[in-house]
Amino acid sequence: MKVISFLIEYFKSPRTVGAVAPSSEKLAEKMVSDIDFENAKCIVEYGPGTGVFTDKLLGRKKQDTILLLLEYNKEFCKRLEEKCNRYDNIIVINDSDENVDEHLAKYNIEKVDYVVSGLPFASLPKNGSNKILEKTRGILKSDGLFITFQYTLLKKEFITVYFKKIDMERVLFNVPPAYVFRCYSC
Repeated sequence: MKVISFLIEYFKSPRTVGAVAPSSEKLAEKMVSDIDFENAKCIVEYGPGTGVFTDKLLGRKKQDTILLLLEYNKEFCKRLEEKCNRYDNIIVINDSDENVDEHLAKYNIEKVDYVVSGLPFASLPKNGSNKILEKTRGILKSDGLFITFQYTLLKKEFITVYFKKIDMERVLFNVPPAYVFRCYSC
């Protein structure tokens, strides 16, 4: 059912959904493997979609850690609200990631420890991608980490404009295979 609803949303809006299937369990594990859940005070997720990465974050975050989910797609947002309503300190927002700083300000959050992103930078407009990456760099703590994945290396150089140090790892067990980028704010 999850795959069918994902496909429907993809065909409605391929530029913002960016994939024809949800991310694999292996990719989800890699996306959260460098998060220090014991000490994280605030984690932001961009484009959680059906919540594959969200599930990993919910299962590992401490109760008092704030998890802010920014999802542009209204249908995905509704499902995330249903999924997260039994957890503490979860904020689900239906909006563009370009406005992340405004939403953090509403909740008096100055800086975040981690940003986990499922955004399809290869298909997003360049201006929007620039705004998102600029704001991401601005909201991260000095030792913060921006974790994203891409299906190709085409956007690596683009991302290095905002994050000089990037560690990369390929995840073959995903359709299609993906690259996880760990982007350091320092």
